[in-house]
Amino acid sequence: MDILKTKENLERLGYIVRLFDTKEEAAAYLDREIDRTTVAFGGSVTLQELGLFERLSKHNDVLWHTMADEQPEKAAIRRKAVNTSVYVTSANGVAETGEIINIDGIGNRVASTLFGHDRVYFVVGENKIAPDYDSALFRARNTAAPKNAQRLNVKTPCAVKGDRCYNCSSPQRICRGLVVFWENLIGAHTEIVLVKETLGY
Repeated sequence: MDILKTKENLERLGYIVRLFDTKEEAAAYLDREIDRTTVAFGGSVTLQELGLFERLSKHNDVLWHTMADEQPEKAAIRRKAVNTSVYVTSANGVAETGEIINIDGIGNRVASTLFGHDRVYFVVGENKIAPDYDSALFRARNTAAPKNAQRLNVKTPCAVKGDRCYNCSSPQRICRGLVVFWENLIGAHTEIVLVKETLGY
């Protein structure tokens, strides 16, 4: 995949795009840009790998439901997260042609990328880039989703085998909502932070 072509197409579609060679450079950039404000994170292995919660928490009020132990506390954090100024997450797939794809189970992550925050940041490793929309969607369903299901220890066919989406009807299915960004939303400040490294699923 051509990460420079991806950057060019994302910019053409109205996004602010930053490109970094390493996750350390990306984390340092976000640490500078997001300062003295309220921040919420969507569920993301990528953000964990950047150590972003620890860095931003030193000078921001940061909410992240994955840091809570109990479900009632996680739910309360998700509700509070909708009111922050900044939202940071990743994507399950990004097409070289510019489409951004996320799949969600509860809906908090995809909802917060769509509306309500002053700024939204997607942090995306080069491993998540696919040639076109169809292949980015395939990646989201058949690569990212099974690995996330395994990480969350849910009882679904994809978690057991880790190979692909089975379009299951399991009560613990985590693939329940799909959001596709065809281009940046009207009036939105959406920034894509591309990293020339493998990050997350």
